[in-house]
Amino acid sequence: MKRINTIAAALFSLSACAVQAATPVTPDRSLNATTAPLVDDADELSKKLANPIASMISIPFQNNFDWGGGPSGDGFQWKLNIQPVIPVSISEDWNLISRTIIPVILQDDIVGTSSQGGLSDILYSGWFSPKAPTSNGWIWGVGPALLFPTGTDNFLTANQWAAGPTAIALKQQGKFTYGALVNHLWSYAGLGGRDPVNSTFVQPFISYIPGGGWTYSLNTEATYDWTASQWTVPVNLMVSKLITIGDTPTSWQLGARYFAEKPDNGSEWGLRFAVTIILPKS
Repeated sequence: MKRINTIAAALFSLSACAVQAATPVTPDRSLNATTAPLVDDADELSKKLANPIASMISIPFQNNFDWGGGPSGDGFQWKLNIQPVIPVSISEDWNLISRTIIPVILQDDIVGTSSQGGLSDILYSGWFSPKAPTSNGWIWGVGPALLFPTGTDNFLTANQWAAGPTAIALKQQGKFTYGALVNHLWSYAGLGGRDPVNSTFVQPFISYIPGGGWTYSLNTEATYDWTASQWTVPVNLMVSKLITIGDTPTSWQLGARYFAEKPDNGSEWGLRFAVTIILPKS
């Protein structure tokens, strides 16, 4: 419990520092948070946030707290995913949307009764996406996914270099956004003695934006490990609210997760708390 309290304090401090660092402060306007809607932009920004390949710079700080893992079923894991999304215009008709997921993990009793903490493996995804939707309103992107063995602990890394394709397709109709993101990774280099990476990731999602900066969303983040013939399927139900801090729009998200399918030592349930900072495009 002491470790969990320490984690909670650290993540709130990190979120506050990150937002403050990204917020422009003028001499006559200090940092001031409000839950009032962002005038005409609240629903439009919420709609863009529901689109993983929107042409908008954002930096999510996604905290996942998972319980029930490990050999005794009493393990705990905290994973902070820092995942900046940066769009780059590469032609009159196309964007390259880059997303880098940088995971920081702290866990107890997941590997026996030991504890680990540090950086895990970084995943980069790049989607080449048309700037205009299709005639039927679909937004899509395809490109490469790259896994880098950056873990600082042997139990936090696959110790494999891996790559493969990734694709996303979604549609936004009225107050709803729905679609799916997929990727597949194969090892192409790494340390001997470790299982090769051969995994498929499938993330169907749906969001409802009723107005006033609110968003309700449901997704699964299913991974199939072809080497172990094992699914891991967390189901996430979340609510988000768009607010401003100074001149910076931010999204604050809270949700619960249940593992519908998992390995024998996998977690059973968890909570998600995320803060997303939206930055102006240069």
